[in-house]
Amino acid sequence: MSAINRQYLIAVICVLVAMITIQSGASLAKQLFQQVGVLGTITYRVGFAAIMLCLVFKPWRNKPEQLPSVVVYGLCLGGMNTAFYFAIERIPIGIAVALEFVGPLMVAIFSSKNRVDLLWAFMAIIGLVLLLPDLRATDGLDPLGFILALGAGACWAGYILFGKRTGESGSSGAIVALGMLVAAVAIVPFGIAIHFDELMNVALIPTGIGIALLSSALPYSLEMIALRKMPSQSFSILMSVEPAIAALAGFIILGELLTLWHWLAIALVISASIGTAATPKS
Repeated sequence: MSAINRQYLIAVICVLVAMITIQSGASLAKQLFQQVGVLGTITYRVGFAAIMLCLVFKPWRNKPEQLPSVVVYGLCLGGMNTAFYFAIERIPIGIAVALEFVGPLMVAIFSSKNRVDLLWAFMAIIGLVLLLPDLRATDGLDPLGFILALGAGACWAGYILFGKRTGESGSSGAIVALGMLVAAVAIVPFGIAIHFDELMNVALIPTGIGIALLSSALPYSLEMIALRKMPSQSFSILMSVEPAIAALAGFIILGELLTLWHWLAIALVISASIGTAATPKS
């Protein structure tokens, strides 16, 4: 195996593990909404994740010229987390993830120079459409939830683009730590002001730490490694497996049943991710 292919395989593994942990964490977080509120759950997630990442990677060693891009990257992280969590409060997690995925898919389609990669992107889109059969019947689905999920997708697109830019200029871990710190500074004060009593519940803090580890600290670190080892359009297409993983996490953790259409969609998006992983990159 050539060095290029080995690096690409490492990136693929990092992305897959990141998606599994982040969707498992999101399903666990949804169970916490009634106890600490949506904003309180977000506060746990970004606050504890920022602490973990800063302790491990010591981001203050980074070069000052990286800071402008890192600030935007961090705001994208914070916006993505906030919009997504408020979205899954209102609509099912599988639909929210699929709508959120519009952002990275647009990055993949508009940045690709390889027609084969476009084929995998369109296959992923077909799978995403099959994951959304309930969109034909809008009764009971909150319109604001759809808007919030699409907003999370826009932030996700920014996360990919600025993550690639910042990741190439310094340590992946240090940059994701700085980005998470920016997100925490923007979100945590509001969460504490509104949900102080709930957040100080000692019985819930370990759950908050676990959500931060699964949903933020571990997956974002892995994704930053992947972004340095593969093109942004390949990263985006590979992430097409995320709605399928979300559906599986919802089934295992939240008891959400999967239909035949869901399983067909899972097969399509997994095929698309395998296709992009197998497509030569040089």
